[in-house]
Amino acid sequence: MGKSLSVLVVEDDDSMRDLLRKILTDEGYRVNTAGDGTTALTMVKQAPVDVVLSDVKMPGLDGLELLKAVKKVTPGTYVAIMTAFGTIDSAVEAMKYGAYDYISKPFKIDEIRILMKKIVEQKALREEVAHLRKEVNRRYEYSNIIGKSRRMQEVFDLLAKVAEGKSTILVYGRSGTGKELVAKAIHYNSPRKNRPFVAVNCSAIPETLLESELFGHMKGAFTGAISTRHGLFEEAHGGTLFLDEIGEISPAIQVKLLRVLQERSIKPVGGTGSKKIDIRLIGATNQNLQEAVREGRFREDLYYRLNVIPIQLPSLKERTDDIPLLARHFVARYSKENNRAGISLSRQTLQILMNYHWPGNVRELENVMERSVILCQGSEITPEDLPPQLIEESLETASDKDLAHLSLKEVEKAHIKRVLESVGGHKMKAAEILQIDRRTIYRKLKSYSL
Repeated sequence: MGKSLSVLVVEDDDSMRDLLRKILTDEGYRVNTAGDGTTALTMVKQAPVDVVLSDVKMPGLDGLELLKAVKKVTPGTYVAIMTAFGTIDSAVEAMKYGAYDYISKPFKIDEIRILMKKIVEQKALREEVAHLRKEVNRRYEYSNIIGKSRRMQEVFDLLAKVAEGKSTILVYGRSGTGKELVAKAIHYNSPRKNRPFVAVNCSAIPETLLESELFGHMKGAFTGAISTRHGLFEEAHGGTLFLDEIGEISPAIQVKLLRVLQERSIKPVGGTGSKKIDIRLIGATNQNLQEAVREGRFREDLYYRLNVIPIQLPSLKERTDDIPLLARHFVARYSKENNRAGISLSRQTLQILMNYHWPGNVRELENVMERSVILCQGSEITPEDLPPQLIEESLETASDKDLAHLSLKEVEKAHIKRVLESVGGHKMKAAEILQIDRRTIYRKLKSYSL
């Protein structure tokens, strides 16, 4: 790793400069030197370096002035200061201006080695964080939310318009339609993308704890509050707070949330003062909040504060054109995760998926595809790999044209099971309805594992 780092040593003492060059070169770093700050700054402007190791006391442009100038030219450069014993104040000032660290002269060679090792580790960590952040941003690009249907294209157009702003957004959609995915897409395509995205499911936290979770609490505010704790609003400062199932919050929390949206400040439980916050709020619900307002379960003033930009997500049944795209996407993902490359979906399987009504929406489709990838014996997912109830319900709604894509075995199995259920599992009654004998009904039940 050391060989990948370039270091500029800035020192007006010739012997010290040569010593530092030798130490760092022996450690594998690429080293250049300068005898004064002015020369060093010119070199940095011509060819930026990873690390500047500079003395403080130099004629002309001193170490502190060089530090300030380098940070303006290349903010990512690590600057370490060398300061003589008795000038610690200069070192402290250097840290205020962005110096990574300082070393007091006279120093031991190991101190230089340890300093550089710390910089190497810090640089690697910074690059890893930048890479992960880039990956997260890429993952939540609008192009990665799958959908070619007209309804989803309308959603994408709206997301692109609202991402740059600060307005509060309310996402409507049934369970499993991807409300949090949409919230993340808004955040990671906004100016806040490098700040926190904090998500909380309001229905998953008991009412007695939700206030403390959202707003924080002071030490001793209630039994068990053994220390002061920041809430999720503070954690999301500068970024986005996503409140899922916002229609479930109690009237008391509704009042506090309204105050936050009006005043852009929070008051921790047990606190006396308010704290200013800078967050974008995105709420989500599967309820009809207008109906909740009419019934007195949700505050009207809060509803209008939240419903500045409403986004309605369609159910999967309302966007059937997207089912093949989504199904193939999930098959590819779980094939990769389970080291089963090359798995595809049969034509009959796709037809069944298209006919099914998907009460659990995209989340249910994802779960079905994960299960099918694991159970699939060959390189193609067939109807036998799907959950039985999915096939049966799909057949009930299938048209004659749809049935033409299914095998006789698939249709027969579903029909026998449906007849058997209609007579409470009585095999002989089922055989009579199906007009087959006793031996045949038992053979088919065994064959179809019914």
